Amino acid sequence: MGQLNNRTIAVLSESGFEETELTSPVQRLKEEGATVHIISSKPGKIRAMKGDQEWTIEVDVDQTITEANSDAYDGLLIPGGVLNPDSLRKNDDAVAFVKAFFSAGKPVAAICHGPQVLITAEVVKGRKLTSTKTIKIDLLNAGADWHDKEVIVDQGLVTSRSPADLPAFNNKIVAEFAGYFNH
Repeated sequence: MGQLNNRTIAVLSESGFEETELTSPVQRLKEEGATVHIISSKPGKIRAMKGDQEWTIEVDVDQTITEANSDAYDGLLIPGGVLNPDSLRKNDDAVAFVKAFFSAGKPVAAICHGPQVLITAEVVKGRKLTSTKTIKIDLLNAGADWHDKEVIVDQGLVTSRSPADLPAFNNKIVAEFAGYFNH
């Protein structure tokens, strides 16, 4: 019996996500019994990248951002990659979707460049978190309490720095998503 049986998790992404930052957490969430939906701005498929230059796999989109309702989800995952978060933060519907999870007190997980979306959603001020070092200054300027750690959990917000942190990140997202349901 998985810790996340009967739970539905939203994965908010555009093309240009870092491949393992989506595939590894999604696999772990499914192993724990969660239903996982990939949500993006357009129907069809989104493409992964390895690093910031090599296109890799395609992933099916389950719902568009305009179709998705945050009330239908028990948690939110935002993978990194250089292009993905930048595309998401330009999309008002994506930003509103993220804000809705914070307003409802639901757990949110973001890795690598993923917290860029949280800056635009204006939900990082006073929150302890981590990210790739390349957006450290952006997070500090937005009022975040940034630390260079493998994984940080702050009131349901789980953040990590890079694909190297995925084992710890995956464990914490399962714990936070499961813990939220036990409230």
